[in-house]
Amino acid sequence: MGRDSEIARLEDVVRALTAGRGTVVEIAGDPGIGKTSLLGVLEALAGRAGIRVLRAHAVRGARVHRQAPGRRVPYQVFRDAWGDRPSMEAVVEDRASGAAGAPMHPRFRVGRAVRTLLADWAADHGGVLILDDLQWCDEDSADLAAQLVRTPVPGPLVLAVAHRPRQTRPLLLEALDHGAQTRTVVRLEPGPLVPDAVASVLERLHKAGDAPAAPTSDQGSVGVRSYQHLEARRYAEHLHEACGGNPRNLRILAAAGWHPDSWPDRAGADRDALLRESATLIAELDELTPDASMTLGAAAVLGDPFRPEDAAAVSGLGLDRTLDVLAELTRGDLVRPLASGGRFAFRHGVLGHVVRQRAVPSFLLPAHRRALGLLSARGASAAARARHAEHLTGTDGVPALQVLAEGAAEVVGETPATAARWLRLVLDSSPRGDRLTPHRATLMLSCCQALTAAGRLEEARALAHEVLRDQSHLPADVRRSAHAACSDAERLLGRYEEAEAMAHAALEGLSRPLPDPLPAGIAELTFKYGLVHLLRNTYRQARSLVREVAGAAAESGDLTQLGVRVLAAFGDTYLAEMDTAIPEVAACARLVDGLPDAAAMRIPEVLAMVGCAEMYLQRFGDAYRHLRRGLRVTSGGAQRHIATHHLLGLAVLDQWTGRLDRAVEWALEAERVARAIGADDAAGFAMTTRATSLMWARSRRDTAEIVALAEEGYRTTSPGQGWWGGAAAGQLAQIRLMSGDARGCVRILLDEGGGAGLPLAQPQSRAELLALLSTAALRCGDRDTADRSADDAETAAAQLGLSVQRASAWLARAVLHQTDGEHDAAVRLFEDAADGFRQAGMPVRHAWTLVSGAPSAAVAMGQEVALSWLNSAVSGSRSCGAVRVREEALRVRGEMAAAVPGPGVVVARSRLLGLLTEREREIAELAAEGKRSREIADQLYLSTRTVEAHLARIYRKLEVSSRAALGAVLLRMSDVTDR
Repeated sequence: MGRDSEIARLEDVVRALTAGRGTVVEIAGDPGIGKTSLLGVLEALAGRAGIRVLRAHAVRGARVHRQAPGRRVPYQVFRDAWGDRPSMEAVVEDRASGAAGAPMHPRFRVGRAVRTLLADWAADHGGVLILDDLQWCDEDSADLAAQLVRTPVPGPLVLAVAHRPRQTRPLLLEALDHGAQTRTVVRLEPGPLVPDAVASVLERLHKAGDAPAAPTSDQGSVGVRSYQHLEARRYAEHLHEACGGNPRNLRILAAAGWHPDSWPDRAGADRDALLRESATLIAELDELTPDASMTLGAAAVLGDPFRPEDAAAVSGLGLDRTLDVLAELTRGDLVRPLASGGRFAFRHGVLGHVVRQRAVPSFLLPAHRRALGLLSARGASAAARARHAEHLTGTDGVPALQVLAEGAAEVVGETPATAARWLRLVLDSSPRGDRLTPHRATLMLSCCQALTAAGRLEEARALAHEVLRDQSHLPADVRRSAHAACSDAERLLGRYEEAEAMAHAALEGLSRPLPDPLPAGIAELTFKYGLVHLLRNTYRQARSLVREVAGAAAESGDLTQLGVRVLAAFGDTYLAEMDTAIPEVAACARLVDGLPDAAAMRIPEVLAMVGCAEMYLQRFGDAYRHLRRGLRVTSGGAQRHIATHHLLGLAVLDQWTGRLDRAVEWALEAERVARAIGADDAAGFAMTTRATSLMWARSRRDTAEIVALAEEGYRTTSPGQGWWGGAAAGQLAQIRLMSGDARGCVRILLDEGGGAGLPLAQPQSRAELLALLSTAALRCGDRDTADRSADDAETAAAQLGLSVQRASAWLARAVLHQTDGEHDAAVRLFEDAADGFRQAGMPVRHAWTLVSGAPSAAVAMGQEVALSWLNSAVSGSRSCGAVRVREEALRVRGEMAAAVPGPGVVVARSRLLGLLTEREREIAELAAEGKRSREIADQLYLSTRTVEAHLARIYRKLEVSSRAALGAVLLRMSDVTDR
């Protein structure tokens, strides 16, 4: 997998060999990179060509000589390759004898004899001599191989050698380097696999479903992978980073059940499978001296990178012996010195995990205890110490548990899965009495928060319920925290009624006005309570309490109370309370901008809320900045539930601002993350958001598939039960209208919006939805609903005072005038609406409005003006990738030309065809007749490539995508002219 270029070069070598030309092939690279596999490819290629092959591996600690027990058998790898044939044995054993003449060194006599032997063997049908792992061969074999490289065997023989350059003898390295420079050696240096190759290997390794299969092709005609394929691709990318693209490391990690959340602390959960897949590595480790084994074990306990003095202390060997051993390990390329700091690291982290997993407990436990002591004396962080303490919980008791709890608090923001593991260890190793103590309850809630941040919501919910089951004797602040944690988990799982009830139960007895200062836990509870009501579309019920707590937060530096203030600002934006929303969102943005990332990571919701509020207020630049920052601080395995909100905000923002392809990718990633944590509502909204972007970005021929995607997404959001369903309904309504299903658009808007006037619609979107309802009702022939909805849209837009909502209302009114034939009034409103969308920075909506208004412009202002509108729309849509706008512009242009006879049509036709050069018109007419490019080229004495280039420009100018469409346009223009 992933070695196409190397295999192509080996195929060239074999083709040359069949023609009688031999060469030397060198395959060099790190351990596990795939050298042996490439030699296997060469062997198979030669076999298929009918060429004989000899193959041998040099081995560590080769056999000793029978007559000299202290010496290795000379030329062992060549003996092994030649097998039972007596001639090689005679040559290498009788190296002291030689032909008469000038004296010659025995090694040169052997070299000359072996060259002759190999030339005779390969003379008839060609031959390939494969020598693998030459870094381990004896000195005589290395010398002989160097001679054969410097003076290749004449005739049809390929000498193929594989080796690790860091361990290969200098004499052989020098010969190979000289051959590569003089081009007598074909050098292959396979590098790390790319992520796509890793995905392909995973797909082959895990056909049975042991790990996600990598994506192999785009799914569906819309050309976008499904979220399952994206999940597999992301897993492959993470695994590629972990294994360094090394095939052997990849197989080891895949066998161990590698997971990104536990890397680099753990290679995987299946120790036995890891060791089985590491057999080659373990054989290499078995050759080490006892001192080297102990030093490697100490290094594995310490983790990369490690200091020699620390390894000496952990192993107990002392510094001098350790330094000697490190020199040995460096020569064997098991460890490598770092560029600075006097530290060392394993050649790859996977090797360190293999070393650690094969170590015996009698070594590991004392080693971890000594390492913990070293770090404690050095004043290391609790997180660094906890990585050793987790191995000592059964032996060192309370001190180890305390270190784990402190370490979890340090890492929960960045690696919550690790924090949850450590806190679980503390809870499992601590005695539990008859009643839940406040200390244990606090630990359980900390673990619950870590599980939530890691996206393990069901586990977090279960743990929070366990605390609540035994809460009666707990302090009030602990009970409030338990209710908040449980409400959070229920909300994220889409169980809004349960989440609201949990938060309300803890707030029910709260006195009003609120005491000063606020009791511990009230701000956190209020925050969760307000979030639940936002998602239930019932935020007005919580607004009073949220604003009161937010007022107390104005003078507080507490992060949770800051979160409540941001929630209040976002809530007012949601309710379209613009008098308070606009200044408060600006104030909150300044406060959030002043937070360092470490603090923002503790309340990541605020960045999502500030960004989305700014998006609704049409401050797109600020919104993008806050959403991107929020995504950065929730990267990795932390706060996946919040990362979903950032991703969805970016998807909607890019859709509005005309970055359609990127919007699709954000939405797809949001769906992947949401499904991974069980957040179905968010996943469904991600699907409808993706479908909306695709509706603009793809051709009409993809409409059915896009509508199906949107329908599935809407059903996934639990329709009629909250914010997600309402937001998804608005997107699905727009998609239905664009697909020609006006009745379906009306039906879903009325169902989700609570009937005429859409009283249940989200306030900040109500004007746009009413405008959409007006246009859809008009297409259904329901003029009363269309007029009433347009009136309501204008009223709602005036209350908001935002250009996008006003433009949407004007667009709906313009369509009504257009339908009534009042084109002068329609044109003015189309112009105002288009200008509103342009000023807001929404190029797709701007272009669509121009296309919609072009027929009225043709009547009221003339064909030239209408065509200029269409040209502007096409130009703007092209930069956005809005294929649907360009298709609609072409349709409208054709209808305008077909519908209006007389001189105006001639102008329109000449305008269209005037876009083409004389040569392009000539080619266009021939192509429309059905002639192929080759036939056109022959008729016009052009090259086929020139004809294809002209056709590409013709398609682009006339906004068509095929010869059939080109023929239809030309035919329509011709018919109109004839009339």
